Amino acid sequence: MSKAGKKIYRRRQSSSKLARHIPPKEAVELVKTDFCDQKFDSTVEVSVRLGVDPKYADQQVRGALVLPNGTGKSKTVLVFARGAKAKEAEAAGADFVGTDEYVEKIKGGWTDFDVCVATPDMMGTVGRLGKILGPKGLMPNPKVGTVTMDVTRAVNEIKAGKIEYRTDKAGNVQTAIGKVSFDADKLLENYLTLITTLIKVKPSGAKGQYIKSVTLSTTMGPGVPVDVLKADSNK
Repeated sequence: MSKAGKKIYRRRQSSSKLARHIPPKEAVELVKTDFCDQKFDSTVEVSVRLGVDPKYADQQVRGALVLPNGTGKSKTVLVFARGAKAKEAEAAGADFVGTDEYVEKIKGGWTDFDVCVATPDMMGTVGRLGKILGPKGLMPNPKVGTVTMDVTRAVNEIKAGKIEYRTDKAGNVQTAIGKVSFDADKLLENYLTLITTLIKVKPSGAKGQYIKSVTLSTTMGPGVPVDVLKADSNK
């Protein structure tokens, strides 16, 4: 059988597995080997449908966590801070640090950063950017640790692989957990960190089944359904 023929055969064999829900470890191995474009280092994503109704404030799920093995992507960080805190941010490795000059730059259309951090005293200034940063998901927020006096920790965590998660209007949480080039064990560890965190922050107002579905996928690849009864298993 030719090399191309073997690839097609493997894809067909793997596709048959999508008809059933499989354990997390097997799902990770599938997206790494059979359902990704080997020509580039695809991002591995997790989509979790939660049994919540986000239109109620007490059922909204939002927060941040540090993936133990990072995301495989270097994030650009902007920090709004003055004086000693600005120097701390620079020392921690922030890509951009400043105050009013960045407010004007953002008003002019510049948003070449992935995460925005601000000290509490700067929020009066940063608040003027709400209509620009808010829709892009870049507005600093104390719930995810981006409004803080501990700018060193904030920058270090972001650079180490900190991700934010939040439910959309349909109750879904979708986020990247790494790259297909990661070892399967590292992807599984990142996946489990996300799932166990979501379970821990289950809203008290959520009734019935909490985790309704979990799907793993790669860039442009099909979704691999995970058995929700084993969603937090390392098997």
